[in-house]
Amino acid sequence: MARYTDPVCRLCRREGSKLYLKGDRCYTPKCAVDRRAYAPGQHGQGRKKVSEYGLQLREKQKARRMYGILEVQFRRYFDRAERQPGVTGENLLRLLERRLDNVIYRLGLGASRNEARQLVRHGHFIVNGRKVNIPSFLVRVGDVITVRDKSQESPRVKELLDRATDHTPPAWLEYEADQAKAQVVALPERDQIDAPIQEHLIVEMYSR
Repeated sequence: MARYTDPVCRLCRREGSKLYLKGDRCYTPKCAVDRRAYAPGQHGQGRKKVSEYGLQLREKQKARRMYGILEVQFRRYFDRAERQPGVTGENLLRLLERRLDNVIYRLGLGASRNEARQLVRHGHFIVNGRKVNIPSFLVRVGDVITVRDKSQESPRVKELLDRATDHTPPAWLEYEADQAKAQVVALPERDQIDAPIQEHLIVEMYSR
Protein backbone atom coordinates (compact mmCIF):
# COMPACT_ATOMS: atom_id res chain seq x y z
CA MET A 1 0.00 0.00 0.00
CA ALA A 2 1.31 3.44 -0.90
CA ARG A 3 2.00 5.80 1.97
CA TYR A 4 3.55 9.21 2.52
CA THR A 5 7.11 8.93 3.84
CA ASP A 6 8.37 12.51 3.55
CA PRO A 7 8.40 15.01 6.48
CA VAL A 8 4.79 15.45 7.60
CA CYS A 9 5.38 19.02 8.79
CA ARG A 10 5.51 20.01 5.12
CA LEU A 11 1.89 18.96 4.82
CA CYS A 12 0.81 21.27 7.64
CA ARG A 13 2.74 24.16 6.12
CA ARG A 14 1.23 23.49 2.70
CA GLU A 15 -2.29 23.62 4.10
CA GLY A 16 -1.49 26.66 6.25
CA SER A 17 -2.85 25.15 9.46
CA LYS A 18 -1.94 22.58 12.08
CA LEU A 19 -3.02 19.07 11.17
CA TYR A 20 -1.49 17.64 14.38
CA LEU A 21 0.48 14.99 12.53
CA LYS A 22 3.47 15.05 14.89
CA GLY A 23 1.65 14.60 18.18
CA ASP A 24 3.15 16.50 21.12
CA ARG A 25 5.53 18.49 18.93
CA CYS A 26 2.56 20.34 17.42
CA TYR A 27 1.85 21.93 20.81
CA THR A 28 5.39 23.26 21.29
CA PRO A 29 7.27 26.25 19.82
CA LYS A 30 9.07 23.76 17.57
CA CYS A 31 5.93 23.37 15.45
CA ALA A 32 6.84 24.08 11.83
CA VAL A 33 3.63 26.04 11.20
CA ASP A 34 4.48 28.45 14.02
CA ARG A 35 8.10 28.81 12.95
CA ARG A 36 7.53 29.09 9.19
CA ALA A 37 3.95 30.09 8.48
CA TYR A 38 4.22 29.77 4.72
CA ALA A 39 4.09 26.98 2.18
CA PRO A 40 7.23 24.86 1.68
CA GLY A 41 9.37 25.07 -1.42
CA GLN A 42 11.19 27.73 -3.38
CA HIS A 43 8.05 29.75 -4.10
CA GLY A 44 6.33 29.15 -0.80
CA GLN A 45 6.46 32.80 0.25
CA GLY A 46 5.21 34.15 -3.05
CA ARG A 47 1.82 35.80 -3.16
CA LYS A 48 -0.61 33.84 -5.26
CA LYS A 49 -4.24 34.50 -6.02
CA VAL A 50 -6.15 31.33 -5.23
CA SER A 51 -9.09 30.41 -7.44
CA GLU A 52 -12.40 29.05 -6.17
CA TYR A 53 -11.36 25.57 -7.26
CA GLY A 54 -8.02 26.06 -5.51
CA LEU A 55 -9.78 26.77 -2.21
CA GLN A 56 -11.93 23.68 -2.64
CA LEU A 57 -8.92 21.53 -3.48
CA ARG A 58 -6.96 22.74 -0.48
CA GLU A 59 -9.86 21.94 1.84
CA LYS A 60 -10.13 18.43 0.42
CA GLN A 61 -6.39 17.90 0.75
CA LYS A 62 -6.46 19.22 4.31
CA ALA A 63 -9.13 16.70 5.31
CA ARG A 64 -7.42 13.85 3.50
CA ARG A 65 -4.05 14.55 5.05
CA MET A 66 -5.44 15.16 8.52
CA TYR A 67 -7.04 11.71 8.62
CA GLY A 68 -4.18 10.05 6.70
CA ILE A 69 -6.26 8.78 3.79
CA LEU A 70 -5.26 8.20 0.18
CA GLU A 71 -7.16 9.84 -2.67
CA VAL A 72 -9.12 6.81 -3.90
CA GLN A 73 -10.19 5.87 -0.39
CA PHE A 74 -11.27 9.43 0.36
CA ARG A 75 -13.43 9.49 -2.76
CA ARG A 76 -15.10 6.27 -1.63
CA TYR A 77 -15.93 7.87 1.70
CA PHE A 78 -17.46 10.83 -0.14
CA ASP A 79 -19.55 8.59 -2.42
CA ARG A 80 -20.80 6.71 0.62
CA ALA A 81 -21.61 9.96 2.44
CA GLU A 82 -23.49 11.21 -0.61
CA ARG A 83 -25.73 8.14 -0.61
CA GLN A 84 -26.66 8.54 3.05
CA PRO A 85 -29.59 10.72 4.13
CA GLY A 86 -28.73 14.10 5.57
CA VAL A 87 -26.05 16.67 4.80
CA THR A 88 -23.30 15.15 2.65
CA GLY A 89 -20.45 17.14 4.20
CA GLU A 90 -21.44 16.22 7.74
CA ASN A 91 -21.92 12.60 6.72
CA LEU A 92 -18.38 12.60 5.33
CA LEU A 93 -16.83 13.93 8.53
CA ARG A 94 -18.91 11.51 10.57
CA LEU A 95 -17.54 8.58 8.56
CA LEU A 96 -13.96 9.79 8.97
CA GLU A 97 -14.42 10.25 12.70
CA ARG A 98 -15.74 6.70 13.07
CA ARG A 99 -12.53 5.15 11.75
CA LEU A 100 -10.94 3.03 14.48
CA ASP A 101 -7.56 4.78 14.25
CA ASN A 102 -9.27 8.15 14.72
CA VAL A 103 -11.31 6.83 17.66
CA ILE A 104 -8.12 5.66 19.37
CA TYR A 105 -6.63 9.11 18.77
CA ARG A 106 -9.74 10.83 20.13
CA LEU A 107 -9.54 8.69 23.26
CA GLY A 108 -6.01 9.93 23.88
CA LEU A 109 -4.53 6.47 23.35
CA GLY A 110 -2.33 7.77 20.54
CA ALA A 111 -0.29 10.97 20.47
CA SER A 112 -1.20 11.37 16.78
CA ARG A 113 -3.40 9.63 14.26
CA ASN A 114 -0.27 8.08 12.75
CA GLU A 115 0.66 6.50 16.07
CA ALA A 116 -2.92 5.40 16.65
CA ARG A 117 -2.95 3.79 13.20
CA GLN A 118 0.26 1.91 13.96
CA LEU A 119 -1.08 0.69 17.30
CA VAL A 120 -4.22 -0.61 15.61
CA ARG A 121 -2.20 -2.38 12.92
CA HIS A 122 -0.13 -4.09 15.60
CA GLY A 123 -3.29 -5.55 17.11
CA HIS A 124 -3.31 -3.77 20.47
CA PHE A 125 -7.09 -3.22 20.54
CA ILE A 126 -10.16 -5.40 20.80
CA VAL A 127 -13.60 -4.38 19.51
CA ASN A 128 -16.57 -6.29 20.93
CA GLY A 129 -14.30 -9.11 22.08
CA ARG A 130 -12.47 -9.54 18.77
CA LYS A 131 -9.02 -8.28 17.83
CA VAL A 132 -9.22 -5.68 15.07
CA ASN A 133 -6.08 -4.58 13.23
CA ILE A 134 -7.75 -2.61 10.43
CA PRO A 135 -7.36 1.18 10.95
CA SER A 136 -10.29 1.96 8.62
CA PHE A 137 -12.70 -0.22 10.61
CA LEU A 138 -15.85 1.86 11.23
CA VAL A 139 -17.18 1.72 14.77
CA ARG A 140 -20.90 1.74 15.49
CA VAL A 141 -23.03 2.87 18.39
CA GLY A 142 -22.66 0.36 21.22
CA ASP A 143 -19.23 -0.92 20.18
CA VAL A 144 -16.89 -1.59 23.11
CA ILE A 145 -13.17 -1.00 22.58
CA THR A 146 -10.59 -2.36 24.99
CA VAL A 147 -6.82 -2.63 25.15
CA ARG A 148 -5.51 -6.18 25.02
CA ASP A 149 -4.24 -7.43 28.38
CA LYS A 150 -0.92 -8.43 26.87
CA SER A 151 -0.55 -5.02 25.22
CA GLN A 152 -0.94 -3.24 28.55
CA GLU A 153 2.50 -4.61 29.47
CA SER A 154 4.12 -2.57 26.70
CA PRO A 155 5.97 0.51 28.06
CA ARG A 156 4.57 2.79 25.34
CA VAL A 157 1.02 1.54 25.81
CA LYS A 158 1.36 2.01 29.57
CA GLU A 159 2.48 5.57 28.98
CA LEU A 160 -0.46 6.25 26.68
CA LEU A 161 -2.91 4.73 29.16
CA ASP A 162 -1.58 7.05 31.85
CA ARG A 163 -1.95 10.03 29.52
CA ALA A 164 -5.50 9.05 28.64
CA THR A 165 -6.61 9.41 32.26
CA ASP A 166 -6.16 13.19 31.93
CA HIS A 167 -7.64 13.36 28.45
CA THR A 168 -11.27 14.32 27.83
CA PRO A 169 -12.73 12.42 24.86
CA PRO A 170 -15.57 13.86 22.75
CA ALA A 171 -19.11 13.42 24.06
CA TRP A 172 -19.90 10.56 21.67
CA LEU A 173 -17.25 8.40 23.35
CA GLU A 174 -17.05 7.17 26.93
CA TYR A 175 -13.80 5.98 28.46
CA GLU A 176 -13.22 4.04 31.69
CA ALA A 177 -9.56 4.53 32.56
CA ASP A 178 -9.48 1.89 35.31
CA GLN A 179 -10.53 -0.81 32.86
CA ALA A 180 -8.87 0.64 29.74
CA LYS A 181 -12.26 0.34 28.07
CA ALA A 182 -14.21 2.72 25.84
CA GLN A 183 -17.68 2.64 24.34
CA VAL A 184 -19.28 4.41 21.40
CA VAL A 185 -22.43 5.93 22.91
CA ALA A 186 -23.59 7.94 19.88
CA LEU A 187 -22.65 8.99 16.39
CA PRO A 188 -20.56 12.18 16.33
CA GLU A 189 -22.47 15.40 15.67
CA ARG A 190 -20.89 18.23 13.66
CA ASP A 191 -20.37 20.43 16.73
CA GLN A 192 -18.50 17.55 18.40
CA ILE A 193 -15.96 17.33 15.55
CA ASP A 194 -13.25 19.92 16.13
CA ALA A 195 -11.52 19.35 12.78
CA PRO A 196 -10.92 22.79 11.15
CA ILE A 197 -12.51 21.71 7.89
CA GLN A 198 -15.07 23.54 5.76
CA GLU A 199 -16.76 20.45 4.43
CA HIS A 200 -19.08 22.35 2.10
CA LEU A 201 -16.05 23.23 -0.05
CA ILE A 202 -15.28 19.53 -0.48
CA VAL A 203 -18.85 18.87 -1.54
CA GLU A 204 -18.69 21.73 -4.02
CA MET A 205 -15.45 20.39 -5.51
CA TYR A 206 -16.81 16.89 -6.09
CA SER A 207 -20.06 18.33 -7.44
CA ARG A 208 -18.35 20.24 -10.26
